[in-house]
Amino acid sequence: MSKIHQAFENGKAFIAFITCGDPDLETTAAVVRAAVQNGADLIELGIPFSDPTAEGPVIQGANLRALQGGVTTDRIFDLVRELRRDVSIPMVFMTYANVVYSYGAERFIRTCQEIGIDGLILPDVPFEEKEEFLPMCRRYGVDLVSLVAPTSENRIAEIAAEAEGFLYIVSSLGVTGTRSEITTDLGAIVSVVRQHAKVPCAIGFGISTPAQARAMASISDGAIVGSAIIKILEKHGRDAAPEVGKYVRAMKDALR
Repeated sequence: MSKIHQAFENGKAFIAFITCGDPDLETTAAVVRAAVQNGADLIELGIPFSDPTAEGPVIQGANLRALQGGVTTDRIFDLVRELRRDVSIPMVFMTYANVVYSYGAERFIRTCQEIGIDGLILPDVPFEEKEEFLPMCRRYGVDLVSLVAPTSENRIAEIAAEAEGFLYIVSSLGVTGTRSEITTDLGAIVSVVRQHAKVPCAIGFGISTPAQARAMASISDGAIVGSAIIKILEKHGRDAAPEVGKYVRAMKDALR
């Protein structure tokens, strides 16, 4: 059974996305711990990439700052080893296929297993091409997390039926970023997902306020927040951990 399920066992899950190395890896470690202490149920760690096609300007900026600061995949693996000394909740990597390829796919996924990464999200790998990574992920017990978007339409049932870990429902068209309102008919998407998926589903892209998180979690199993956390990091830099902690607590309270 996937360890990711633990994130959804105590009510609605709050999933926090953090770009590794923005502004440095020490801050990333402090922010992850602050998020966990304040109720985050699952952490998505972003491995920076020079051309993150799914990301809006906020997370693109974080990728750039991290890369300029000299972050590497190996240093991020070391960060996870260090976090796993006291962080027990599920953690997944979110990155791009190129990052995995350039490291060596098998070596990358095997290392995920060794350091305690429970899943992998590759937003630029379409459902039809996941076979490139899936057998390896299964061999090493790392869930390859699928995404469904409003454009997935007739493929939603198929993607949901094969989903592992949890299903990431993209709330709106376009790239990541906070939005004042989310207008997609998510209820319809979730009802198709519910009929076919054996795993929980969480909604991400554009969620920034407790009210939005509550609304999204009311129809799904959890809310995923990235850009709003990255904005706190952008503003507070190395002093961001307590501010992120406060924010996560407010968001998690909204889901209770």
